Amino acid sequence: MHPAVVLIGPPAAGKTRIGKRIARSLETEFVDTDRMIVDRHGPIPEIFEHEGEPTFRAYERDAVADALTLDGAVVALGGGAVMTPETADRLAGLPIALLTITEEAAEARLTRSGSSRPLVAGGVAQWAALVERRMPTYRMLARATWDTSRRPADTIAIEIADWVRLGAPEGKEAS
Repeated sequence: MHPAVVLIGPPAAGKTRIGKRIARSLETEFVDTDRMIVDRHGPIPEIFEHEGEPTFRAYERDAVADALTLDGAVVALGGGAVMTPETADRLAGLPIALLTITEEAAEARLTRSGSSRPLVAGGVAQWAALVERRMPTYRMLARATWDTSRRPADTIAIEIADWVRLGAPEGKEAS
């Protein structure tokens, strides 16, 4: 028992937006671990401000552990979830799809959405530094990668759903 697919990647890559579409295509449940944290503990910016990042990461680790027990679900992880060693270990052997995005596309999305993401509050330069630190871990965990910078979310979701139906083979690189 495990999720149909786990989506990882940097903030603004579209994990939630695309994940919902994949779940519709696969006719299964969609779970966003950030949403689980908000439902259980309140808004993420407030957790960072009042309880600190270590507490947030503990909440995140628990949410991911719970989400990974949902057989057949499409699970979207927060951008930093994979940086917790226990979480990275839990992902071993699972169908992991990495969603990537260019700095320019991320800047446009973060600006358009009025992002309240605590770790990228400093703008695109802070986002780029964060992604540079995380990318080796993302790449190590991913079985396949899709760039979401310029292609329609529906197209990417269909490709990922088809990849899942094929058994999530290693090495898919779509841009």
